[in-house]
Amino acid sequence: MRKVLFVALVVLAASVAPAFAQARSYKVLATSKTSTMQKEMQEAGDAGFRFVSVMGGETAIGGKEVVVLMEKVASDKNTYSYRLLATSKTSTLQKELQEASDAGFVVVGQTVFESMFGGKETAAIVQKGGAADGRFEYKLVATSKTSTLEKELKEMADAGYEAIDLTVGKTALGGSEIVVITRRKAK
Repeated sequence: MRKVLFVALVVLAASVAPAFAQARSYKVLATSKTSTMQKEMQEAGDAGFRFVSVMGGETAIGGKEVVVLMEKVASDKNTYSYRLLATSKTSTLQKELQEASDAGFVVVGQTVFESMFGGKETAAIVQKGGAADGRFEYKLVATSKTSTLEKELKEMADAGYEAIDLTVGKTALGGSEIVVITRRKAK
């Protein structure tokens, strides 16, 4: 009797397990142009795909590209809006991040775009839709010295900010710079 009951439970569990699994599909977007990436991300967002991850660098075939991974979960009926903010000046990026936040967007990723002509821009991806986290105040910490980064981040933490992403890239002046995006709930 116990063996029959055990076999029945195993069969029942095996038949129910796929019903609990989330059907997922993915889109991989890759380009060297910020305008193309924003357009493709918006098209994917309109189709219900949400941002997962981003990375800039050299791909095997495409050369210097930014690659974005997007995911669609069958149970998620939301659509998403995206903006890709890219600039070589951290002050401009901070201003654009705050404007996007004021419009209901939240930062979901950061990378460095490198054009075919050798220019480099720090880029942030912002998303609106789904379970939005509310409005935030954004501050960027940008430094060329890792020794001062921890001190500056402590000061930001003491002011109520949390670090959410980091990149290392070239600045408009040609030096390497670490850029950390921080945020705190808007008052």
